[in-house]
Amino acid sequence: MTCGSIFDAPRLRRELATIEEKTADPSVWADASRSQPLMRERKRLETLLADDADLARRTDDIEAYFELAKEGENTEPDLEREIPALVEFAEKLESKTMLSGETDPLNAIVVVHPGAGGTESQDWAEMLMRMYIRWAEREGFKAELNEIQDGDEAGIKSATFTITGEFAFGLLSGETGVHRLVRISPFDSAKRRHTSFASVFVSPEIDDTIVIDIKVEDLRIDTYRSGGKGGQHVNTTDSAVRITHIPTGLVAGCQNERSQHKNKERAMKMLRSRLYEYELDKKKAITKKLEDSKLDIGFGSQIRSYVLQPYRMAKDLRTRVEVGDVDRVLDGYLEPFIRGYLRMRREGNFPAAGADGDDL
Repeated sequence: MTCGSIFDAPRLRRELATIEEKTADPSVWADASRSQPLMRERKRLETLLADDADLARRTDDIEAYFELAKEGENTEPDLEREIPALVEFAEKLESKTMLSGETDPLNAIVVVHPGAGGTESQDWAEMLMRMYIRWAEREGFKAELNEIQDGDEAGIKSATFTITGEFAFGLLSGETGVHRLVRISPFDSAKRRHTSFASVFVSPEIDDTIVIDIKVEDLRIDTYRSGGKGGQHVNTTDSAVRITHIPTGLVAGCQNERSQHKNKERAMKMLRSRLYEYELDKKKAITKKLEDSKLDIGFGSQIRSYVLQPYRMAKDLRTRVEVGDVDRVLDGYLEPFIRGYLRMRREGNFPAAGADGDDL
């Protein structure tokens, strides 16, 4: 079995070698704006290569067990253990390959709010908070509580926590929406069935640091004869400079100096400033888009139902993914739902949340 369909290991190794060459330059470490992006990229490449090696090792082990079985060895217990583990590992790697969005690699900030219903919904909100923290632990991520407001009798009125880990936001991006719980209430002496709602909002933790990396191949530099006042030298030589940043179309020019070199230097400073504003506007746009989506979350937009009574099932109402072991889901087993959402996102097929919310 080969892993080439998931990873292009030779390409990853070449990219890592390029990063290593850059970090060998001592001047890189004197500038955090240069070193930090390189370190993040190196870590990403090292993780992908480690995953590739791990996948290859697992498949080789299973092939070896089959060979031993042909020779009469009893490898059934080993295969029963290793094959499901390989399938789960490969599914996680598949999810990684579907995370290509600009904000997918970032940490995730999760906000949980109960809906109407007092103690019932507040207890459900706390159950959801625990579910995501347990998921983070399963993934080897760090979960840090930022703010919590306890409920009047039980549960929480609100909670905000940060999940730190590679692609945390990309993996949790599909959790934004309203989650519904159906159960026999532990707070109802008559033991009646209750339906509770809580909303979840997931946003990326956006770093305020903006690194402006201008590549020479992305620039078109034009020189021309300056116009206007400035003396005979300015008007009769091609000292003016106009620089175009091809990927963004941003243009900066300068003709005030007599020297073409000085005009180019000033134009580059102006271009760098405009690129900074451009990147800042992009970050503001991301934040605004996320906030706008938060405002759209209403209690008619359920994305998932968790039923504990009269039967037991967790079902995503957008992807149709169902898991019968709802207790395992509430203990942080979210992989089937995450993978289902990422597949749906990749295919561009987004049905309305809660479109058939009454079928559970």
